Amino acid sequence: MSYSFASATVLLLLITDPFGNIPIFANALRSVAPERRARVILREVLIAFGLLLAFMFMGDAFLRLMNLSDLSLQIAGGVVLFLIALRMIFPPPAAAQVAEAREPLIVPLAVPALAGPSALATVMLLVSQAPERRLEWVAALTVTMAVCAVVLVLAERIQRIVGERVVSAFERLMGLILVAISVEMLLRGLKAAVRAM
Repeated sequence: MSYSFASATVLLLLITDPFGNIPIFANALRSVAPERRARVILREVLIAFGLLLAFMFMGDAFLRLMNLSDLSLQIAGGVVLFLIALRMIFPPPAAAQVAEAREPLIVPLAVPALAGPSALATVMLLVSQAPERRLEWVAALTVTMAVCAVVLVLAERIQRIVGERVVSAFERLMGLILVAISVEMLLRGLKAAVRAM
């Protein structure tokens, strides 16, 4: 499946899901002083960006080390995206989200909220499919992380303005689009596997 800069950015935005992460961030930052929240959010976004960037540049070496093919990564990525999308459409109950007693660091905000398994697999997939366009993927990831930072810093205002129900409905819509993308990845991967037999 061939991606452009725009489609890669949209895919990364769907996977990192900044709007869907608003309740997670709000819950985790409840015990953090309001004046520190923006700094904590920016720190967590930068950590997630660094981790995704590392996987983007070391993805090829990782695939070779693990003796994995691009095809297996594409099919596995499709399965993971499908499962993540189902959780976006059918989220766990709010009671399952426990507030942190202290300021969060890396877990659960940077990882796995932003740089989860699906995001790590996706950046590796992008580079494995078109390594010569690595700088384009870095730009797409940079735009994605910038959008995540803006949305999450403004999370409380967004929730107040549009309401939790609209944020929830938007997350489900993004999940539906991600289901379609994951199914397309699976179909293309399976077709390629059948042709290779």
